[in-house]
Amino acid sequence: MTRPPRIAVVVAAFNESRPIAAVVRQLLPHCSACIVVDDGSTDGTAAAAAAAGAVVLRHVVNRGQGAATLTGIRYALTGDPDVIVTFDADGQHDPYDIPALVAPVLDGRADIALGSRFLGRTEGMPRSRRLLLRGGILFTRVFSGIRVTDVHNGLRAWSRRAADQLTITLDGMAHASEILDQIRTRGWRFVEVPTTIRYSEYSLGKGQSAFNSIRIVVQLILQRLGS
Repeated sequence: MTRPPRIAVVVAAFNESRPIAAVVRQLLPHCSACIVVDDGSTDGTAAAAAAAGAVVLRHVVNRGQGAATLTGIRYALTGDPDVIVTFDADGQHDPYDIPALVAPVLDGRADIALGSRFLGRTEGMPRSRRLLLRGGILFTRVFSGIRVTDVHNGLRAWSRRAADQLTITLDGMAHASEILDQIRTRGWRFVEVPTTIRYSEYSLGKGQSAFNSIRIVVQLILQRLGS
């Protein structure tokens, strides 16, 4: 590739007015387009993201992270990117991980690259969160039949082909497991890339509870039984 790669970054955001401007500003040097999907926020998320330099799309009502992610990916595809990156809005991801994340997609080794905090490093992760994620990894290996070292890590890189094939039917957080299930069913080549996640009081407050994790498992099982 003789020109710089076109990297579109999609950020699904719901009531993230506090961190979103800083997240966008940190992302802009690493991408050709930063697309924030304001998922029905009731605060100033959209205005803050736009002022920081993002392209902002808006859902009239809150539909969930899965729906917002798909909206952003569909929009990103219209710009003919070489790779699409999904990135969390709460400030826990590191934009400096993006070059290593997109590399295996750009050079044709993978259709999707998955960020892994357990191959990389974490800062401030509570023991309860670590145990919850370990349980999710075991469930994913049984449920989806693929061996991964991390689950529900929103930092991913997609080829245009994989992004175009992606379907998300679970609008909420369960979409992360749905994506892993599609790796198997669609035969996507995947790699895991070490990444950093920095937990803060804010991001922990926005994260998954044990109850939500159980609800995700139930959603996935019901979806599988209905298919």
